[in-house]
Amino acid sequence: MVFSSELVATLAGAGLALGLTTGLSPATESRASSPAPRTAAGAEPRGPVAQPDDWAWPLLPQPDVVHRFAPPRRRWEPGHRGVDLRASVGQSVHAPAAGEVTFAARLAGRGVVVVRHPGGPRSTFEPVAGSVSVGATVARGQVVGLVTDDRTHCEPTTCLHWGVIRGREYLDPLSLLGRFPVVLLPLG
Repeated sequence: MVFSSELVATLAGAGLALGLTTGLSPATESRASSPAPRTAAGAEPRGPVAQPDDWAWPLLPQPDVVHRFAPPRRRWEPGHRGVDLRASVGQSVHAPAAGEVTFAARLAGRGVVVVRHPGGPRSTFEPVAGSVSVGATVARGQVVGLVTDDRTHCEPTTCLHWGVIRGREYLDPLSLLGRFPVVLLPLG
C-alpha cells in the first residue's frame, strides 16, 4: 500500500501507532504480563514513563488479549505495534491514563482516537467512534469513544487495537499496566 506524503505527515503529526500484523496465525491469549515497558527495538524507553499505577485497561471488564505486541526487528519491517483486545461493538473505550486528545477522526476507513499522556507516550485506539474533541483533557478511565464494527484484522471477532508510541518507539501497552495475573496455556 502506498501512502501520500500528506497522509504520512498527518499520521506523524497525530502520533498514530496504527497496528500492522505479521501475517502469522494469532495465538489467542488470556491475560499476560511484561516486567517493564518494552519498545519495538527492544530497548528501554528514554526519560520517565507514567508509573504502572497510573495506567488502566481501556476496556472494562479486563478483556482477553487476542493479539500481543510483536515488535519488528527494524522500524520499517512488519510487526504488531500494539495489542488487540477482545471487544464488543458499542463497548466504551476508556483513557488508560490522563492526557490530552490529539486526534479523533476517521483515517484509512476506520475511526481512530489518540491520547497524549504525561511524559510523552501516546495511546492510539481503533476502530473507535470518538466521543471527545481534539484538545480535550481526559482523566484516566474517562470514556473517549465506542468500539465500532469497522473491519479489522481480528475478524470474525471484534477487537480494539491499542497502540502506545513514544517518540518513534512503540511500547508494549500491557507492560504499562503493572502486574496482573498470568494464565498459562497448554502447548500445542
